[in-house]
Amino acid sequence: METLKLVEPADNEHSVAEIMAELGRAARKAAHALSLASVETKNRAIFAAAAAIRERKDAILAANARDVAAATANGAANAFLDRLRLNAKQIEATVKGLETIAALPDPVGRILARFERPNGLIIERVATPLGVIGVIYESRPAVTADAGALCLKAGNAAILRGGSESFLSSAKIHECLVAGLIDAGLPQAAIARVPVTDRAAVGEMLAGLDGNLDVIVPRGGKSLVARVQAEARVPVFAHLDGIVHVYVDRGADLAKAKAIVFNAKLRRTGICGAAETLLVDRACAATHLAPLVTMLLDAGCAVRGDLPTLAIDPRVAPASEADWSTEYLDAIIAVRVVDGLEQAIAHIENFGSHHTDCIVTENPEAAKRFLAEVDSAIVIHNASTQFADGGEFGFGAEIGIATGRMHARGPVGLEQLTSFKYRVHGDGQIRP
Repeated sequence: METLKLVEPADNEHSVAEIMAELGRAARKAAHALSLASVETKNRAIFAAAAAIRERKDAILAANARDVAAATANGAANAFLDRLRLNAKQIEATVKGLETIAALPDPVGRILARFERPNGLIIERVATPLGVIGVIYESRPAVTADAGALCLKAGNAAILRGGSESFLSSAKIHECLVAGLIDAGLPQAAIARVPVTDRAAVGEMLAGLDGNLDVIVPRGGKSLVARVQAEARVPVFAHLDGIVHVYVDRGADLAKAKAIVFNAKLRRTGICGAAETLLVDRACAATHLAPLVTMLLDAGCAVRGDLPTLAIDPRVAPASEADWSTEYLDAIIAVRVVDGLEQAIAHIENFGSHHTDCIVTENPEAAKRFLAEVDSAIVIHNASTQFADGGEFGFGAEIGIATGRMHARGPVGLEQLTSFKYRVHGDGQIRP
């Protein structure tokens, strides 16, 4: 087994370029080994990594505390700190996520289609790994584990570039992944971590590492994702904004609507599946608007509303046009009364980001139309938008959520981290 040794470079672009080039070459070599690895070998590495994370929980939490303290001292926003901070429950959830990934069927080698041509040729479409996947992320250190394990299970090598704010936490988690690779006899370069905080490393990844990087997945703020989408020379799986809507239809049950809206907005405000806009059908506004708005205000959520919403409570601030297209990632929500389902769909199409949108209604026809006409990666009927998560979809974890229309859309799990090739079986056929 080949071990990749890296040292912290001097602060100059040339040394960073050398390190990143070596990461790319080693990852390409590791990707070939992973594409041939048995599912038993891959699972052994993931289970061993999960066990190491559980065993080294205290060291991970100590490193995370140092990261959080530094970010706090630097004036990081509460939403950012929420994404950065780890606790024992979250670490155990990460372990369970890895164990779930290991228990899932192997996505590689699946026969996606098989057909026979009139000339006797048998053609199979077979799932294959994508190759080398670069993941660029900011504050969430648990992405290190999720992304590494998902890429590994799908037969891909991974190059992980975490943010400087989570540098220590990510390093400790990465050590556990490497321990799993060693236990299974797989190359350590199969899950590589960029060992420097220099932003030049991101530029090298966006350039494709001399053709050794096949896909990039950015996980972070709007500026990071926008840069990746603008500059990357390789395909990108990403979403730019999570402008998530909950539409309370005239057929909504009020108790159900209150529970869904509260959870969708306030369970965790700093995640991309958190609701940012509440739309209420004018036909039920007399009975539903005030209870929903008052509930949010009483829970400490700032409400920015249109004229009918302003009339509910003096604590409501007037909404500006910009509020309808703002991802707050905080305890703030925009509220608007709309004239029925058609206007709700039009509002979502005009201001949404095609991430996740929800309808609350007991009317099956309204739900059917909403699910059919709202062009988002995830559309939900009568459930919280915070289910927009690969783990909640049964994927074990996700490497990100994609809102594009090519290849991967929605939570990017194991199946989305594969491509395919055609295998053609003949018996001497030649083309006339």
